[in-house]
Amino acid sequence: MTDSQKKTPDSVQLPGSERARARAAEGTGEPADADQIIEVTLILRRQEPIPAESLVRPMAHEDFAARHGASSSDLDLVTGTLTDLGARIIESDAASRRVRISGTVDLLSRLFGTSLENVTSRAPDGNATVHRQRTGFLTVPAALDGVVTAVLGLDDRPQARAQFKPAAAAPVSYTPPELGKVYGFPPQTDGSGHIISILELGGGYIDADLATYFQGLGIPAPSVSAVGVDGGTNQPINDPNSADGEVMLDIEVAGALAPKAEIIVYFAPNTDAGFVDALSAAAHASPAPTAISISWGQSEDDWTQQALTAFDQALADAAALGVTVTAAAGDNGSPDGATDGKDHADFPASSPHALACGGTRLEADPATGTITSETVWNENPHSATGGGYSDKFPVPPWQSGVVSAGKNGKKHPKKRGRGVPDVSGVADPQTGYKVRVDGQDLVFGGTSAVAPLWAALTVRLAQAAGHRFGLLQPALYNTTGPGKPAAGFRDITNGNNGTFRASAGWDPCTGLGSPDGTALLKLIRGSG
Repeated sequence: MTDSQKKTPDSVQLPGSERARARAAEGTGEPADADQIIEVTLILRRQEPIPAESLVRPMAHEDFAARHGASSSDLDLVTGTLTDLGARIIESDAASRRVRISGTVDLLSRLFGTSLENVTSRAPDGNATVHRQRTGFLTVPAALDGVVTAVLGLDDRPQARAQFKPAAAAPVSYTPPELGKVYGFPPQTDGSGHIISILELGGGYIDADLATYFQGLGIPAPSVSAVGVDGGTNQPINDPNSADGEVMLDIEVAGALAPKAEIIVYFAPNTDAGFVDALSAAAHASPAPTAISISWGQSEDDWTQQALTAFDQALADAAALGVTVTAAAGDNGSPDGATDGKDHADFPASSPHALACGGTRLEADPATGTITSETVWNENPHSATGGGYSDKFPVPPWQSGVVSAGKNGKKHPKKRGRGVPDVSGVADPQTGYKVRVDGQDLVFGGTSAVAPLWAALTVRLAQAAGHRFGLLQPALYNTTGPGKPAAGFRDITNGNNGTFRASAGWDPCTGLGSPDGTALLKLIRGSG
């Protein structure tokens, strides 16, 4: 490296980049290997904001890139500046506003005004993990001030946990097709001509298990393929309680409920950069998916503001491109697993650009589809559906009629923000989903099962309606009001998730309720 490349450039602080020390971080604090080559994702500013009407009226990708992507001059400035300073450009994409670079730890630490150390900390799933850590704010070269809005991946701590729950014993369980009958999925639809993309931050699937599972259901196995992002791969761990359980649950639920849809699984590292890059890759893919299912997340307060904003903007990209993103609302009740005595919303479900999916306990006759009981999922003290109010996002316009103004109570004294979840479905592992993982037939629950269920329903609704939707919520909330049940839903009025209780109409436990797919189709056709 030349002396000019070793020089630290004039720099400015990057807003929203402040990062705290990792949870329960331990170790010697030894610096990361200065010569190690690492990769980082930069997010650039938009040319124009996305107008609200574009979120429900999908744009062509070319039009989107020209108006709402990064400008060619910004791309040239960023790539040229960083190349001159010694970084290597791996890829750049104007539509998703991303530039992927690599360099040594020493170089990238100097370029972005930080230091990296190796530590062991507690991951969002509670397991010990070894990773690079940084603290405090980042800086960017002064020439890129206002152009670069996020620098992700320097700190590679795990960003999310899988939201699934194995059942120790399940007195009641259902196959996904049985749930399609219970929830009234539109008949004469099977997902033909549509794509469901699934984001995974670990684990993998085994083709032989999928073949056995779908053969047992008596339906053809769907087309399933894997796409690697940032070095992620389909890599089964051979442990059903690992991320393999999440991957197989997602594919089997989506594939059994929309068997003729193409399933594309995006595998990425469990980091802020990996998560954002996987979403952007899926949202901007050609041909575009109809739905993206996300079963990973953690408290929105455990994200840096720059990463949270970058992810939310990628969700907005998806909506503007006609893609509906379904996201699990969490499996740890109103605190979302936090130990500070306060309530927290899970992200990305708390984004107004994601369809947040909460959980219920369901008792139904699978032969007739008749529901005898459906209540809030709460196995206190073990697990419960996430739900509550965001601290990061205000109440969106389509939710203003049901999320009342005011505070959230003693545990959450801030002004109410975006309410979570929007919708729900069965998630209690005691009334869970029959799955096959790593050669074993098991029963799983968790709101991570509800995300692919709603992704499959979205695909079948789109097939029947003849078009993709983008942001679904404006149509779903259109018939409801305070205490008023929404058309197309079974209102859940019994139970709690900790602080919050179910009630008539929307509530922060199960949202609008569980679906009646046939009635939802009539609603969507009427609103279109």
